[in-house]
Amino acid sequence: MTQQTNLSQPDAVELLSRDELEALQLSRLKETVAYAYDRVPLYKRKFDAAGVHPKDLVELEDLANFPFTTKEDLREEYPFGMFAVPQSDVVRIHASSGTTGRPTVVGYTANDIKTWANLMARCLRLSGVRPGMKVHNAYGYGLFTGGLGAHYGAEALGTTVIPMSGGQTEKQIQLITDFEPDAILCTPSYLLTIMDAMTRRGIDPRATSLKFAVCGAEPWTEEMRRELEQGMDLQACDIYGLSEVMGPGVSGESVETKDGNHIWEDHFRPEIIDPFDISVGKGSIRPDGEEGELVFTSLTKEALPIIRYRTKDLSRLLPGTARPGMRRMARITGRSDDMIILRGVNMFPSQIEEIALRIPVLSPHFQLELTRAGRMDQMTIHIEPRENTTAQEWAAGALALKSQIKIHIGSTCVVDVVAPGSLERSNGKLKRIYDNRA
Repeated sequence: MTQQTNLSQPDAVELLSRDELEALQLSRLKETVAYAYDRVPLYKRKFDAAGVHPKDLVELEDLANFPFTTKEDLREEYPFGMFAVPQSDVVRIHASSGTTGRPTVVGYTANDIKTWANLMARCLRLSGVRPGMKVHNAYGYGLFTGGLGAHYGAEALGTTVIPMSGGQTEKQIQLITDFEPDAILCTPSYLLTIMDAMTRRGIDPRATSLKFAVCGAEPWTEEMRRELEQGMDLQACDIYGLSEVMGPGVSGESVETKDGNHIWEDHFRPEIIDPFDISVGKGSIRPDGEEGELVFTSLTKEALPIIRYRTKDLSRLLPGTARPGMRRMARITGRSDDMIILRGVNMFPSQIEEIALRIPVLSPHFQLELTRAGRMDQMTIHIEPRENTTAQEWAAGALALKSQIKIHIGSTCVVDVVAPGSLERSNGKLKRIYDNRA
């Protein structure tokens, strides 16, 4: 396979200084904003309505004066209104499931696909995967960007790809046992499902050939990382991306530092904003280190340039470490649209996971059920205990979880410890919240 660069080693751009990187960002940002204004009718309308023009972008901070793009914008332009190139130049189309409305549709030129593969390869290399390894890809293929995005990146890196896709857990285990891959790519909840299924079959998850796991597509905690690493004797790293911005590979985590995902800022300009503030302007941007909603602007996309896309993911921007010029995004704490407001207290499923996994008798398998009794909302945590524990230990674990949630989150909930193996398992992305309020 022909490669433009040696993707087994960091390329020169990954090692740019912060000043050099921001100079490159500014140049590319000016081109992208003008490109989007000239080629995408939605952006011309939005910019004109906001009273801004691409020529107003003189320095990086001026981006804050431009309007946001939202998922609703993409849905209103369904199917191809966001494309900036003729249909003949679009070589691939992906789309969301559309379960909450019209799907969001994204397109790629041949150059976009090459860029995506190279950035995904960067992420895999940063997380410990090397050319010549066998990679078991359990992300879903199809219109979802995860499977093919990871696949092309793994091939670009020079690995042997096993394109298993999601689901069929018993077959996943068979192929891991028989093919002996070095790395696995999947959501953290699905890797937990595989680990538990191995144990039930009498297979020691720590005895497989797997050395690395690159997990993304859903928020997960440091406690979950420890669960997976200790349970499977491998190194687990995060990866981040979303279809509207590119797909998986927008940022990746270093296996050496495990301190958050480095954003490939030569291709994406990140910002942090107040998730409940729709205003624009430099005053609306939160400084590095403060938590808020991630916003991304693409710098090199051809088919679908995206300007200030509101991801709804909550994080912080931090200085680079493994790649000093590239800022890191702290682990996603949740999504602004997944935030549970329970009697005036804000919380996220990741907070429940973090607390539960500190209690030895409780497992990572839980669901949150929201109900309304009269005028009051109530949350019930249905959670499984560890195997080979007693009913007395379950009761003590439930009390501990209820107490710790009250102390650390400030809310009162009901804890229902259910039989091991009784809750639905992940076959890809895991659903945590069941809102049964009227």
